[in-house]
Amino acid sequence: MPTDSAPDAPCHATAPSHAGVDKSGDRVQGMFAEIAPRYDLVNRILSGGIDVWWRHVTLKRVPPPATGAVLDVCTGTGDLALTYARAAGPGVRTVGSDFCRPMLDRGVEKSRRSGVPVEWVEADAMNLPFPAASFDVVTVAFGLRNIADTNRGLAEMARVCRPGGRLAILEFSLPRNAVIRGFYLWYFRNVLPWLGNAVARNSSDAYTYLNQSVEEFPSGEALATLVKRAGFATVEMRPLTFGIATLTIATKAA
Repeated sequence: MPTDSAPDAPCHATAPSHAGVDKSGDRVQGMFAEIAPRYDLVNRILSGGIDVWWRHVTLKRVPPPATGAVLDVCTGTGDLALTYARAAGPGVRTVGSDFCRPMLDRGVEKSRRSGVPVEWVEADAMNLPFPAASFDVVTVAFGLRNIADTNRGLAEMARVCRPGGRLAILEFSLPRNAVIRGFYLWYFRNVLPWLGNAVARNSSDAYTYLNQSVEEFPSGEALATLVKRAGFATVEMRPLTFGIATLTIATKAA
């Protein structure tokens, strides 16, 4: 059993990162386990609550099916999974998976308190314990870039998504406007890590990792290419809030 947002949600446990940021399973798992108790609070402070709106945009653009199943990968503390479960009809199964148990436990507790039914599964995003073609909608919010092997993670999402099913990726991105981008990068590199690490009271520099992983992660056409290569088609990218986040929507090839 296990969690979703501001630094991002954890999600994998094995392969090492091939890029500059250390995304090894032990590092990511330990980092999120340390910040789990104050994770939601820091998210709301750093985003001003706009992350809640981003999740509702995701739900509106990629609604749950009338019947079937929804999987939220790298669910973190479960915010997106709970958003879908609240909107879904009685015939829809909602599952949240994550490999960091302390984060997932926060989602379990929120689900218990609210009475919103979600199945919580402790799982590695690169080796999902679900049959092929078992979900109509697959989502991942602020967690894809935490997967050590992005291609492998996307391939697993494609495997468990039914033909014609939809994928929604909500992820941080960098604004294209030069002025906004410059201010945002200054805030992202200087203010956010200091504030996030201080409020979260962690020694693992989780919010320094956040800005580094965002700047390194592929976006735009580079990400669209990876999504298509995994087996999805008709990729649509929707910038949110001046481009500081992007919603990527794709359909599984028939």
